Amino acid sequence: MTDLGMPTLPTSLPQARAQSRSVVFTDGHHFRLTGETSAAELADQLTAPLSVILQVTKRCDFDCNFCSEILQLPDPTLGQLDTMRTNLAGVQRVFLSGGEPLMRRDFGDIVDMYSEDFILGIPTNATRALQHAKRMVGKVAYVNVGLEGPRAITQRVRGDYDKVMAGIRVFQEHGLPLSLSCVVLRSDLHGLPFTYQIADTIDAGKLKLIMPLRKGNSLNLDEHEFISNTEAEAKFHELVGLAATYAWRPALRLTAWTPETEGHMICVEPTGKANAWPVYDAPDLFEPLGNVLEEPITEIWGRYRFKRNHVAKYLGASIHTTPRSGSHA
Repeated sequence: MTDLGMPTLPTSLPQARAQSRSVVFTDGHHFRLTGETSAAELADQLTAPLSVILQVTKRCDFDCNFCSEILQLPDPTLGQLDTMRTNLAGVQRVFLSGGEPLMRRDFGDIVDMYSEDFILGIPTNATRALQHAKRMVGKVAYVNVGLEGPRAITQRVRGDYDKVMAGIRVFQEHGLPLSLSCVVLRSDLHGLPFTYQIADTIDAGKLKLIMPLRKGNSLNLDEHEFISNTEAEAKFHELVGLAATYAWRPALRLTAWTPETEGHMICVEPTGKANAWPVYDAPDLFEPLGNVLEEPITEIWGRYRFKRNHVAKYLGASIHTTPRSGSHA
């Protein structure tokens, strides 16, 4: 069912990763449909989400100027995370997220706990790669590192560029598949070609471009920093042209905040509280769905009103996408 880059994961996947034969996970680190099933039909068939974000901590060693997650909460215990793992049965991919998830000293234990049941994505700033990379080998599908571009840009909007790049090199040395994500601000648009070049240099599966949400630190951004969907689309096509010119290989994905992507993410907070995100008229853009410490995700999915948006986004049907070059993804 799963088509991944190195290191190779087991070919016999648990049923939780294979709830639909209509979907595969690619070496561009995203889902795609197989056969003739449409995204809307798949949304009606699924009994659980394709992907869930699980915040294993809210702590972080960076203070990104666009960060939407600044509310501090206690870390869940390993016992609570195990309960959540059981209640997430049926989900195909879980992002072990934060905050900065690698700030947890027991992060390797969490990876061990979840790796048998789910495709794992690890969003991180990479500054603690040295402490955790070895425990992640053969257990995670990919590591998604946040990087806004060359040193001057990353230093200004995110944190220590050199620490991030040192962490990326550690992940590379351990053979962990990589992707990059980049929050797109107007003042950083000129750096995006360099970001794409970096993604190609490290053989990333994809470069994911995300427009900032008006939440958390982003509320302090100058309004000028928020580009329009039309501007974002134009920049996306510019990058597609550059990729063709320079033979850059990573898949490219751009998520804009439109009615078709509203509420597509299911984010589980450290308390177990599950939310649809972003819901544009909801407080903090979160619409409460339930709690995975108390009930299975299948029950939450049953009352989740953004099923079609969820599936369409994760299949690339409602966002701008290109496949990874030179692959069958």
